[in-house]
Amino acid sequence: MVYRPFGNSGIVLSIIGLGGHEYLPDGSSRGFHEDRRAAVRPGYMAKGYGGRKRMDLLRDSFEHGINFFDVTIDPEKEALGRNLKEMAPPYEIFIQTRPEGMGYGYDPGNRKMADLKLLRAEVQRILRLMQRECVEILNLPFLRDALDQDPEYLQKMGHNVAELKREGLIRFASADTFSGEQIYLEQIRSGQFDSVVMNFNIVADSGLARVIPEAIRAKMAVVTREAFLKGGLFHVGQEAGIEDRDLLARLAVKYNANALGVTSAIIGAETPVQFRNALSALNPLSVSHDEEVLMEKLRATTGFKERHKQHREEFLR
Repeated sequence: MVYRPFGNSGIVLSIIGLGGHEYLPDGSSRGFHEDRRAAVRPGYMAKGYGGRKRMDLLRDSFEHGINFFDVTIDPEKEALGRNLKEMAPPYEIFIQTRPEGMGYGYDPGNRKMADLKLLRAEVQRILRLMQRECVEILNLPFLRDALDQDPEYLQKMGHNVAELKREGLIRFASADTFSGEQIYLEQIRSGQFDSVVMNFNIVADSGLARVIPEAIRAKMAVVTREAFLKGGLFHVGQEAGIEDRDLLARLAVKYNANALGVTSAIIGAETPVQFRNALSALNPLSVSHDEEVLMEKLRATTGFKERHKQHREEFLR
């Protein structure tokens, strides 16, 4: 496994992180595609998370040296915490998660995250749910509205992060948004965060222009997600005449792993076989001529061009 520094924190993360999503028979993620409104509320639970298949995947990740894990909704948090009690990791691991019902568009103006009392209580709830003493990386995703409605929002977030660290409830904090480039830049320049988390892949690459270079200058880690475009990569691949989904998955992983400034790419997998296929992209890590040719075939499709244009417009708006 390849490891990269998590900013200037002194720790390193595996270049691949394992996401916490579990999947429905059609390949869509559980929770979000079962009852999205309920799934993003604190206390939402569902049966079947963290079962044998997930334990096999977790065991395989340990065998391959994965030390970075990301979970979002409550059933994923609970399952990972339970699984780690059943199968203790053989080395130190780092878990990234977010406060539930406070980020993105789930809370208007993201006011709850700016309230230290509410945020502290949520972190404590997460720790009980995951049976852990500290959240290694707390993801704090807020939108443009938060800054527009409260000119002191970033200062409040900085205060909250500092207090949660001082109290030993979190070790690090990551910045995140769906409001595009300018908000990412403001998060980075605030100096309040240790890392940036962003959608990034062969299509959604606009972060390479300004956001990732700014993060590098600020000595922040860069964590990426959505390497497979939520499955959209395979549709683009079909248009390009690339039917081998395993090959496309390896291309996506290799693209992320070789992008300047990327510390770790979070990927989802349903089985150890899928996960091992993705990890095989790291051996060798360098991109071959044949792989470059395949990536250019993807870029030449109408589907790629339309998705790339849409992403760029949304990211820069």
